[in-house]
Formats: sequence, structure tokens, C-alpha cells
Amino acid sequence: MDERQQQIMMYFIEEAKEHLDTLEKGLLDLDATMQDPETLQELFRAAHSVKGGAAMLGFSSIQKTAHRLEDAFKILKENPIEANQKLETLFLKGFDTLRDLLNHLASPEGLSDEQSNRIVKESEPAFIDLEKYLHQLIGVPEDEGIDPEFGEKAVEFLREMLQIFKQTATDANRKKLGYLCTKLAELDKELAIEPWQKIVKAASQAIANPDNLYPTLAPVIIKELKMASDLVVLGQTNAIGPSPVLVQLAGPAKGLGENQIAIDLEPKAAAKALLGAFKKKQLVTLVKLLAEAVKSM
Repeated sequence: MDERQQQIMMYFIEEAKEHLDTLEKGLLDLDATMQDPETLQELFRAAHSVKGGAAMLGFSSIQKTAHRLEDAFKILKENPIEANQKLETLFLKGFDTLRDLLNHLASPEGLSDEQSNRIVKESEPAFIDLEKYLHQLIGVPEDEGIDPEFGEKAVEFLREMLQIFKQTATDANRKKLGYLCTKLAELDKELAIEPWQKIVKAASQAIANPDNLYPTLAPVIIKELKMASDLVVLGQTNAIGPSPVLVQLAGPAKGLGENQIAIDLEPKAAAKALLGAFKKKQLVTLVKLLAEAVKSM
């Protein structure tokens, strides 16, 4: 790690410690915190800020832990819940995990992958208990059979999809994206929740349609599948459904005429398609036309 990176990390640690103080103060008097929307918002922002900083620096264990606290605070913000000792204890367990990770990061030895993996793994039961208890308090029915790690696994698959969307749109890459859709559909294979299956199928069909370019597909599919996975975790599956945009993208391919080809917006991919479809004389003419068009811009 160079000097600049070290300095950025130190800034992050200093800021994170301030956010930890905010979180601890609010959680130790959770009853008063939940009666003050402004204070509750401060806790939400503190967790959100730690999550964002950790993501920027690549500290995935800290990012994941802060994100889970952020999600829990979001439930408190959006639902009228009375504080009790059990809820406070569960929140403090999650807070202790975040503090433990940051303390290791700030130590001379730093935070090793082995340490972070161990701490996150040991904290998993406490976070699951917190999520379940919050759902119980707000009256969300628990979906038996849903993998408690459904949301995390869905996010992992969506991250893989995002990386592929950043690459050239080839048949092989579309097949990889289709495979990831299959893995997403299998996340609830025990229950086969119809709305979830429907939106994943729509995403798969949209990806398979060669008329749909990656820059168009990526923001729609990633956003809608992420929202749908969140609703599955919350047990609000009736609210899941593909948007009109996704439905349109999932429609049948328009098909191309005999003298037409599909061109990707990515320059290298477009050039490759043109080289494969045009004869040399046609390419020379095309280059001249493009050069003239660029000059007139």
C-alpha cells in the first residue's frame, strides 16, 4: 500500500470511529433513539457512511456488516416499533461486530482476510436473529424454506452479472448471464415463489434477446432483481413483478433484414462486427463516410 492509499485508509478509520461513537450512543439508549426520527436518521447515515467508505477501499467484511446494520435501521425508520431489551441486545451484537472489524483494521497488524472471514462468520447467527426479530415485530410472516442467506447469495450473483455486462456482448457472455439467471431462480427452489421466478425469467429472456444492448439491459436487470431479492427476504413477495420496461425488453427479438447486422455500442465490438460482415471495398467507403461525418461535427 503506497503512502497515498495509507493516508486515505487513515482518514476512513478516523471517520469510521466517529460513526461508531454515534452508533453506540444511539443504541445504548435505543428507546429514546426510536422516539426521535432525527437521531434514528443519524444512526442510519452513520452505518451508510461506513458501508460506502469500506466499499470504496475494498474492505468487504466491513461493508457487509455496516450494510446489514443499515438495513436494520431502515426497518426502524419505516415502521413503528417499540424498543425492548432483546432488540437493543441484538443491535449491540451487530455493532460489536462492526467495531471489532474496525479495531483490527486500525491495529498495527491490520485486518487479515482470515480474521475478517472468522468475525463475519461468527456474527452471522446474531444478524439472522436480528432480522427475524425485526420482521416479527413489524408483522412480516416468516417464509419457511427461504435460505437465510438468500439476499447475500442474490447480491453475489448480481455482482457477477454486472462484471459481465461491462465486457463485450458476445454469445458466450450472454450464455454466462443466462446461467446466472438460472442460479438466481434456484435460490428459492424449495418454495418456487412465482413472482420471483417470473421476474428472473423475464430477465433471462431480455438477456437472450440479441436486439438488447448491454448498456440498456444492465441498469434495468440489476436494479429490478436486487429490489425483488430484497422483497423476498422481507417476505413481501406479492410486491414483486417486472416493470413495463423489463417486460418490453423480454419480448421476442425483432429480427434483422437480410442486409442488416446488429451493432454493439462498445467500439471494439462494433468494429469486429463490421469487419466480419463487410467486404474491404465496403469498409473503405464506410471509413470515408465516418471521417467526413466526424469532421462536420
